[in-house]
Amino acid sequence: MPEIVTPDQTSANIERAVELLNAGQLIGLPTETVYGLAADANNPVAVAKIFAAKGRPADHPLIVHLGADDLLNNYAREIPEAAWTLAEAFWPGPLTLILKKAPGVPDIVTGGQDTVGVRIPGHPIALALLRAFAEANPGGGGLAAPSANQFGRISPTAAAHVVTELGDAVALVLDGGDCQVGIESTIVDLSRGDPVILRPGAITAAQIELVLGQKLIATSAVVESTGDATPRVSGSLASHYAPLTPLTVLELSEITHPLAAGDCAAIVRDCAELSVGLRQHGHVVILADQPARYAHDFYRVLRELDAKGYRHIYVQNLPDTQAWLAVRDRLSRAAHRESL
Repeated sequence: MPEIVTPDQTSANIERAVELLNAGQLIGLPTETVYGLAADANNPVAVAKIFAAKGRPADHPLIVHLGADDLLNNYAREIPEAAWTLAEAFWPGPLTLILKKAPGVPDIVTGGQDTVGVRIPGHPIALALLRAFAEANPGGGGLAAPSANQFGRISPTAAAHVVTELGDAVALVLDGGDCQVGIESTIVDLSRGDPVILRPGAITAAQIELVLGQKLIATSAVVESTGDATPRVSGSLASHYAPLTPLTVLELSEITHPLAAGDCAAIVRDCAELSVGLRQHGHVVILADQPARYAHDFYRVLRELDAKGYRHIYVQNLPDTQAWLAVRDRLSRAAHRESL
């Protein structure tokens, strides 16, 4: 099994991780969103190991993580001014930009598309590694790093989750503690003109619109006006982020009855409507009734319940508001498998 190490930003373990990456190995990388499974983005053989370890379809593109925005030209071309504006406002942070890819980016990274996803993560260990890796690899320096889990499963938010999911496929896991955000980055497509959000995340449409001074275009409107689908991106399948245990979304009033069987669990919000019975129920987990705190804990709790052998997991429906949009997106995809 891979070793889990806890480096500081100048640790010899950072140098060791760079050596492993340069040797074509995979490492577990902490970010502020979820843990990533990282490989040298300029090494197609190493990147192929990501797909093999995750069981990921070859046409699903990967996000390239960078240590500084001056590396962006190594991976993207025809970079619009809006990209630099968003980078200045939100990088390092949980925002991925979809741009036209530079000529040297391997097709395996982009799923054969003419676009590439890039971001600078907001985690000190990730940044330390990325900057050390870039220094050792002039002209490249990016790490392809999807979430470090089996394809379609719950994303990892702790180092131990990476080991549980991927085992010996990973040479080393850098332990950066629990992920601060807990869900994947917002993805914004800038490859065809006006910005479009392809995946919601902690950075909201309202924040992006405020920075850019313009309204975002809805994905459906782009498809309708151009006749073309938007670029394929990570986490866009209808079924994703799913536990092995069947999961159903219910209103709070509907949850009490199925719990009576004793072999089911539930996730609810700490809201005023929550009854004393549910608050004291041994198979009920109560999460904060606040989007950012709920997002921070959701994958961890879902993974814990999935490991306990319950017959079914029920999750209280989330408010249909912009503040809850990103977590609603993850919850709907986690539940979609059972609706097929």
